[in-house]
Amino acid sequence: MPRLMVVLGLTGVFMIVEAVSGWLSGSLALLADAGHMLTDVGALGLSLATAWIAQRPADDHRTYGYLRWEILAALVNGAALFGISAWIVVEAVQRIQHPEPIRAGLFLAVAGAGLAVNVASMLLLHDSRHGSLNARGVYLHVLGDALGSVGALIAAVIVSYTGWLQADPIVSIILSLLILIGAWRLVRDSTDILLDSVPRHLSMREVQRRMLGVPGVTGVHDLHVWTVVSGVVAMSGHAIVPDLDAHPGVLEGIRTKLADLGIAHVTIQLELTDECEEVREVAAVSGGSHLGHRHG
Repeated sequence: MPRLMVVLGLTGVFMIVEAVSGWLSGSLALLADAGHMLTDVGALGLSLATAWIAQRPADDHRTYGYLRWEILAALVNGAALFGISAWIVVEAVQRIQHPEPIRAGLFLAVAGAGLAVNVASMLLLHDSRHGSLNARGVYLHVLGDALGSVGALIAAVIVSYTGWLQADPIVSIILSLLILIGAWRLVRDSTDILLDSVPRHLSMREVQRRMLGVPGVTGVHDLHVWTVVSGVVAMSGHAIVPDLDAHPGVLEGIRTKLADLGIAHVTIQLELTDECEEVREVAAVSGGSHLGHRHG
């Protein structure tokens, strides 16, 4: 939390510096980077707010607490990155067609200072780059800023020493495409969680196989695996265990097997017979449709 506040302060101050300098120098790369930093200020502020909200305990209405606020923040961050990247591309195409004069000296100085600020921010957030989606989103924003500063610096050097004005918008387009890759991954992962999709690192077949491998289990059905929030995977399902005396051992065995897959929250309903199979038999006799399914 304290590191996020420091990065928020650095980003906010230098955003103003880059916006003014971009306007004075005529550099699209600086203006684009300032626009990206504006998105970062919003993202960092949102991350701080959601980190505070997520600490609130569960209640009768939200039994998992407020953890998914982090996922919503990650989705907003990713969408914002898409928007700012699209704006950069549109502006860059116009600049390529109609180059505008640039004050190369000011451009070069501010681009160099921007890179230093963004590298410092990246170092402050380096340890959180593999954390929650929200933390990853913030890190991607700062990484995008650092890449923007590198591109702006390269463009500034080219403009200063060759006078080729198109270098500024071309570099901006390249950087926006790099930012889009990270934004797409962030939006994809956060959307998967909000839709309760099976985590990408897990296979339903493997979950079924492990459950059926527990002694006493003859069948499983109605399995659901989803991510509550980054790093918290939950699962629910039914297991058929004809021997009532085996139920305690089966429960412990299933929890152990699934814990090896990183599934910490397990809810299992044990059944003596395949109730789904009984429903199918009744439906077949009455001419109705089949309900449920059986594995194993």
